[in-house]
Amino acid sequence: MEDVIKDMRGRLRRVMNGVASAGMRAQGIDYKLNFGVSLPQIKEMALLYTKDAALAERLWKEDVRELKIMATLLQPYEVFSCEQAERWVADIRYVEIAEQYCINLLQYLSFADTLAAGWILREEDFVQVTGFLLYARLFSANYQLSSGQEPIFFDAARQVMDKGISRSQRSAVLALKRYGRQSRQQANRAIHSIADYASCCFPEKQEFYNDIKFEFDFYFKHS
Repeated sequence: MEDVIKDMRGRLRRVMNGVASAGMRAQGIDYKLNFGVSLPQIKEMALLYTKDAALAERLWKEDVRELKIMATLLQPYEVFSCEQAERWVADIRYVEIAEQYCINLLQYLSFADTLAAGWILREEDFVQVTGFLLYARLFSANYQLSSGQEPIFFDAARQVMDKGISRSQRSAVLALKRYGRQSRQQANRAIHSIADYASCCFPEKQEFYNDIKFEFDFYFKHS
């Protein structure tokens, strides 16, 4: 395993992008090591290695941007447990990692919807962010909320938006947009859940409403 990780580091070093790394650091994205390698390059590199749970676990523990992303690509989802999912999400410090965790691994789990439903109700910042991002991925893959889940989802999204602009708010808005894209009826229900924002005295809430409404109007006009 050590030889594999050494090989990965060597390949990353050869394609590192110092400008991209410095740019991320300037934005507050501060890893112990960040090679600044693009996502397509990381995904292409992951194809050189065999998926392995022990290797993925080790990579996830490294405070190296690219190795964390590689972990989500090399973890076999068939043997990834709910307990591991909880442990990994607790380690997330940046939105990019939450996104890649959802895209590369979480959305393929048989219990993905259960994770999303629980995480959007948790106040830990990146846990909640990951929950909404995971719902967004599932909705894009045509996952349907049950009639009982829908009001819980709307209420959680609204509670986040009531607090103003934040990482959780942005992920909640994305999840609402992806939910509403499934049908005009669902779009109407999503808009209805925040209808009072349209005439609210807080400009950011009006902005949330207008952003989501514009998304649906544009999407269904051109779909």
